[in-house]
Amino acid sequence: MRSAVWFQGCSIECIGCINPQLFSKRGGSLVSVDTLVSDAVAAGVEGLTFIGGEPFDQAHAGAALAKAAQARGLGVVVFTGYEFESLKNRDPDARALLAASDLLVDGPYLAQSPETARALVGSSNQRFIHLTERYAAYKPEMVTNRIDVRVSADGSIDVAGFLGTEALQALAISTSSRRTKRTFPAP
Repeated sequence: MRSAVWFQGCSIECIGCINPQLFSKRGGSLVSVDTLVSDAVAAGVEGLTFIGGEPFDQAHAGAALAKAAQARGLGVVVFTGYEFESLKNRDPDARALLAASDLLVDGPYLAQSPETARALVGSSNQRFIHLTERYAAYKPEMVTNRIDVRVSADGSIDVAGFLGTEALQALAISTSSRRTKRTFPAP
């Protein structure tokens, strides 16, 4: 079980991203490093997952959070649209975030190259780069890809994941009432 930290703002803005609402730097909530780490530890999670938006657009804060998480025994997984090679040669904050991360999932989302076999990524160019041994045993090709369905207090439904149009239609049919039929645009 992990806690996800969603970073608001993304300078990459991949076409077809599942989180375009996080592109803008406006929005989100400021939460202190101590609060995030203490809440994660109290919840009994194994680690934190940084996702966005783009964590490396806020590398200074991300590095501070990752260091504090690791100091409390939590693992850190970071998803980024940047490629590892460019991050290694970037500013000191980006290098500090890399140094405090256990697993980096890198590369922009490419809608024309969908991933159908590995879990957690949307396109086949994205890589799992083990920066420590903590998650070395994790094999994304051995995990069934899945989606997350979130139902808000107002009854609205948000689907995050990587399903094609047919699978989304099947999900919509299986979850809709007789009065409501939901349709989804082609990815």
